[in-house]
Amino acid sequence: MKQRLDDMTSEEYKKLSQPFVPGRPVLKNCIRAFLIGGLICVIGQGIQTGFMSVFGMDSKEAASPTVALLILISVILTSLGVYDKIAQWAGAGSAVPVTGFANSMCSAALEHRSEGLVLGVGGNMFKLAGSVIVFGTVAAFIVGIVYALMGLGGSH
Repeated sequence: MKQRLDDMTSEEYKKLSQPFVPGRPVLKNCIRAFLIGGLICVIGQGIQTGFMSVFGMDSKEAASPTVALLILISVILTSLGVYDKIAQWAGAGSAVPVTGFANSMCSAALEHRSEGLVLGVGGNMFKLAGSVIVFGTVAAFIVGIVYALMGLGGSH
């Protein structure tokens, strides 16, 4: 006797549909994420090395312009629709570095640009970024307190 979908519980439906769910290529996805995430990091290291050799910076001085340039490249590639294609192929490998954060902010801004600069772009671009910024600020505050309590934050 056939059972109607309306009469099934969610557990019964899962059990019935499980043989038809395609497998997930976890290993392939991990390799893709590793390759693209690693490539982004190698490009970042190349940019930092370039700043160090061309402008005579040390690694600490070259860090900020390197991150700024990676963010700029990510925003340009997002605006051209290229970064999203890379992200579809690479998954988390393109989301984890700072370029992924810049991509998410730029994507939100582009998606809502028709609503205006203030309410559309400005109001929606920080939906994702806001939670990340708050988490980073709170985590830095807690780590700072722990360092102060342990006596690690003093001048050397």
